[in-house]
Amino acid sequence: MDQIKWQANEMLGKEKVSLDFFSQREIQKVRQFHQSFPEYSITPLRSLANLAKYLGVAGIYVKDESYRFGLNAFKVLGASFAMGKYLAQKLGKDIGEMDYHTLTSEETSRALGEITFATTTDGNHGRGVAWTANRLKQKSVVYMPKGTSQIRLANIRAEGAEASIVDMNYDDAVRMTAAKAQKYGWVIVQDTAWEGYEEIPTWIMQGYGTMAAEALEQLRQLQVERPTHVFVQAGVGTLAGAVQGYFASVFGKDCPKTVIVEADKADCHYKSAVAKDGKPRTVSGDLDTIMAGLACGEPNIISWRILRDYSEMFFSCPDWLAAKGMRLLGNPLGDDLRVISGESGAVTAGLLFELLTSKDLAEAKAKLGLNKDSQILLFSTEGDTDPEHYRSVVWDGRYPSYR
Repeated sequence: MDQIKWQANEMLGKEKVSLDFFSQREIQKVRQFHQSFPEYSITPLRSLANLAKYLGVAGIYVKDESYRFGLNAFKVLGASFAMGKYLAQKLGKDIGEMDYHTLTSEETSRALGEITFATTTDGNHGRGVAWTANRLKQKSVVYMPKGTSQIRLANIRAEGAEASIVDMNYDDAVRMTAAKAQKYGWVIVQDTAWEGYEEIPTWIMQGYGTMAAEALEQLRQLQVERPTHVFVQAGVGTLAGAVQGYFASVFGKDCPKTVIVEADKADCHYKSAVAKDGKPRTVSGDLDTIMAGLACGEPNIISWRILRDYSEMFFSCPDWLAAKGMRLLGNPLGDDLRVISGESGAVTAGLLFELLTSKDLAEAKAKLGLNKDSQILLFSTEGDTDPEHYRSVVWDGRYPSYR
C-alpha cells in the first residue's frame, strides 16, 4: 500500500516574495465583483465539532465549495474574476468600476465585440471558464486531458463551450491550448503560469481570495479569531498560493501554519520542497490519480514562490487518503453536518485524520504543533463532480484505507 510522504519546508522565511496583490484593498475589489453576480452567495463553513473532539483538537472547520454559484466547485471564482478583469482592462477601466450588470450590458457588448476564451482543464476550472463566458456573452473553447470522465465533459458543454478530450496529459494539453490560442487569437485563461504568462494567473489567484476571505469572516463569527493551521490542496498550486498568500497578508508574522497537500502521482511541490534549493520541480507521465483536479505536474511559478516562502509543510498523498476523506466528510459524527466532497476536495480531511491518529506520522504532527488547542481550517474545493465515481468510493468502498 502506498505511504504518505512529507517534507518540512526548510526554505521557509529565507525569502519573502511580495504579497501586495492579496492586500485587503485588492481582495475587497474581488469580493465586490463576485457579489455582483445574481448567483452569488457565501458558501457554508461547517464546524465539525464532534470530529474535532474525537481527534483531540479544539476545532475543525470545512469550507464547503460544492455550493459555489451552482457549479459544485470553487474554480469559477478565479476564472470569473480573471475574465472580468481582462474585459475591464480591454475597456480601459478598473475592475472596481465594473460589475456583472455593466459587463453584460448591450453597450459593453458592442464595445468589446466577440472574444473567445480558451483553457485546459481537468474539469472544474474549465466549467468555470465556460459558465463565465456564457454569462458575459462571450465564447469559450475547452480542452481536457486523457482520462477525463465523460460527465465532466458534458457539464462543460452544457455551459455552451466547445469542449473535447485530447490524448495527452494535463501539462501537454496546456501547451497545445497555448499554441492554438496564439494561432486563432483566443484569450488563454489558464490557472497556471509560465515565463511570459503571469498576468491572468495572478488575477485567477486573486479571484480565489473571495473564498479565503469568506472563510476567515465565518471563523470570526464562530469566535475563532484566526486558525492555527490551514490545510490546502495543490495541483498547479494556484489555489494553495492564493490561500497562503491571503492568510500571510492578513496575519503577517502571526500567519497560521499552512500545510500543502498533493496527490502522490503529481507531487511537484513536494518534490520541490525535498530538493530544498528554491527551484520548482516537475512530474511527468500520465499523472494517474483519482484526484483529477490535482493531476498537474508543473507548478505555477507565481504560487510556488509564495508556498516556498510561507508554507510550513508539504505532503504527498496516495489515492486511498482522498477516498478516506470522502467517507469521513460524507458520514459525520453525531450532529456534525455532512459535506459531500469529491476526490480532490476531501484529501485534506483524510490526511488530517491520519496525522492525528497514526503513529507513523507522529513526527510530522509534532513539528506542526497539532494539539488540543489547534483550530484547523480545511477547504472542500468540490462536491461530487463525478457522481458515479463518488458513489463507488463512498458506497462500494473503492480505495480502502491503509490502516
